[in-house]
Amino acid sequence: MQHDASARPSSDNRGRLIYLMGPSGSGKDSVIDQARPALRELGVAVARRAITRSAEAVGEDAQGVSPQQFASLRAQGAFALDWPANGLHYGIPQEIDAWLEQGRWVLVNGSRGHLEVARAKYPDLLPILLSVAPQVLRERLMRRGRETAEEIEQRLARNQQVSTRLDEDVRSLDNSTSVAEAAQRLLALLHEAGLPLQNE
Repeated sequence: MQHDASARPSSDNRGRLIYLMGPSGSGKDSVIDQARPALRELGVAVARRAITRSAEAVGEDAQGVSPQQFASLRAQGAFALDWPANGLHYGIPQEIDAWLEQGRWVLVNGSRGHLEVARAKYPDLLPILLSVAPQVLRERLMRRGRETAEEIEQRLARNQQVSTRLDEDVRSLDNSTSVAEAAQRLLALLHEAGLPLQNE
């Protein structure tokens, strides 16, 4: 099934969900942080995820919760989207629906494996895949030191398989060079997709 990547939000002035995906180590958090000031000026809200890991863990500015807390929040309907991955659970706060209703565009740090579920709930979402050249990703994962060399090679193989299964409408955003350049390309993609300026 093909989807129109340039589809604009419906005429009821709802905002649009920006669904940023990418393999672990691709630099999603760094690109988001780099683009954050410009996104704020454009009125784009950036959702803060809940993750079942320590708040002291290296990585994004997420809400660290225990598995029990996560299950309780999920049961209370606190998440608009949630999924398991790599032994952890991730949740996008329900407040994104209120932001979308207000006409704001909302950026979420999503999962490639959960894309179709997210698309079913937000049909006009803008899917963006942050990609990195395999050799660059290998070097980044090795520097991070969380996985063995064998685990890194297995992850690279899985990344390739998942990426080839994504729909053709998924926008590609390369982060093989500098974070600053990737952030600028992200902003350009959003404008191409119809993100309105604040004074429009």
